[in-house]
Amino acid sequence: MKKFTGRWNAFELAWLLLFTLVAVGFTIASKDSIFGFTVFITGVLCVVLAAKGSLMSYVFGMYNTVGYAYLAYTNGLFGEVMLNVFFFVPMNVIGFYMWKNNRQDGKLSMRQMKLKGLLLVSAVCVLSSLLLGLGLSFIRGQNSPYIDAITTVLSIVATFLMVRRFKEQWLVYIVLNMFTVVLWVIRMLEGSADGLLMIVMWSAYLINAGYGYYNWNKGAKGVAV
Repeated sequence: MKKFTGRWNAFELAWLLLFTLVAVGFTIASKDSIFGFTVFITGVLCVVLAAKGSLMSYVFGMYNTVGYAYLAYTNGLFGEVMLNVFFFVPMNVIGFYMWKNNRQDGKLSMRQMKLKGLLLVSAVCVLSSLLLGLGLSFIRGQNSPYIDAITTVLSIVATFLMVRRFKEQWLVYIVLNMFTVVLWVIRMLEGSADGLLMIVMWSAYLINAGYGYYNWNKGAKGVAV
């Protein structure tokens, strides 16, 4: 198992334990389903292992992808549903094999982008979010179309950067997680039973994204591609 998960430092173990306890507490207090809890905990494992460059990130990620798609569907977030079913499911498979074939001495080979690449990624994110938001606004029952569009586009871009092993994925994830927290705050205020647990989950992702950038920044060693 260590081959796939790697060694855990004190911060990673404490972080994982903290949010597991928070998830258990919220599940009991809010009488949420066991299913919602499993989506939370597999999501936490997925992002923590991704920050470590571990292949097991994609294993837990597959369960989390399918489970989160169902929760998004029941909350009328159809952009999130399409993103998870038609994009994340196949990308979990592709990412697993690409990471498996780009390892040196058992560790993932990490890279960083040049300024030109960063500007291009930023332009794609802004334009695509506006266009998708406009399209989602015409779907009956769609909630928060433009925020849903932003999280959808940023998720796609971050996943491509992740599969390609660029450290800048974590900068995109930081922005993505902020918007997703806002999205679920809106859903909670509108009566969603899953809102509070999802806010906690995405807040955990936000903290992890900061750690992921720190970890991958060291791994990339300043070599721009």
